[in-house]
Amino acid sequence: MSASAPFPSTIALVYDFDGTLSPQPMQEYTVLPKLGIRPRDFWTQVEKESAETISETMLVYMRLLLEEAHARRINISRKDFRAMGKDIQYYPGVEEWFPRLNAHVRKQGRGRVKLRHYIVSAGMKEILEGISIRRHFHQIYASEYHFNFQGIATFPKVLITDTTKTQYLFRVNKGRETLGESINEHMPEHLRPIPFRNIVYIGDGMTDVPSMALTKKNGGHTIAVYPSRDRKDRETCVNLMAANRVDFIAPADYRSGSQLSDRVTLLLDALMARMAYEHEVASCHAEHKLVP
Repeated sequence: MSASAPFPSTIALVYDFDGTLSPQPMQEYTVLPKLGIRPRDFWTQVEKESAETISETMLVYMRLLLEEAHARRINISRKDFRAMGKDIQYYPGVEEWFPRLNAHVRKQGRGRVKLRHYIVSAGMKEILEGISIRRHFHQIYASEYHFNFQGIATFPKVLITDTTKTQYLFRVNKGRETLGESINEHMPEHLRPIPFRNIVYIGDGMTDVPSMALTKKNGGHTIAVYPSRDRKDRETCVNLMAANRVDFIAPADYRSGSQLSDRVTLLLDALMARMAYEHEVASCHAEHKLVP
């Protein structure tokens, strides 16, 4: 491979969180136990109010959490939320997944390819900032609270829903990764730091359909995971594959040698091979002073 031309450098793995990396919604490991609320009762209340008031479900759950905390005279600070993150449980192999894939890409890409991991979640960023695997992610996008002058959460300031997740895929694609940067201006494809064809989105169900559809439509790749013994969730993933929403489905087992690990590794190898091919074609044209 010629060293004269630049080599495409980055692949992005973008993950949903609840149901994808962790079996249960993050609130069920963290804030709901702190408030002494049964998860089933809380989510039933959220669904009931959302239906009765025709409200955004994610906004309802964030507001109800604050109301329940206020009713119990419990103030929750950013530090409290972050501390709760340590209690989140993961699917098998998640904590070893990231360094293993990073090492594989470093080796197979001969140091020319970088692998970045992102989370795009409708869950709570304040909690995700405290999870044990936080250091592996280049960016975490999730819903956020505003904290008042006393440092107490008072109202939602950032809301991520199933459909607004797509904004953050464009942020990854265009390299406009902070909320203060606009993604609306046109950016030629060749200037985008991570083209969609180098993005792999991993989710677990119907809430991920907008992100999966956007990624696939723009030439990227998608994978759906499900609990290994859950027939209903497996069927949902099968339907996603039948509808061409995903390239692969697999049980949510992130350990080395699992079906998911093998399929993601195969996909990464295919992406690196395509990148190397495109680089060599460009180098060959440049060598003979041709415009590809």
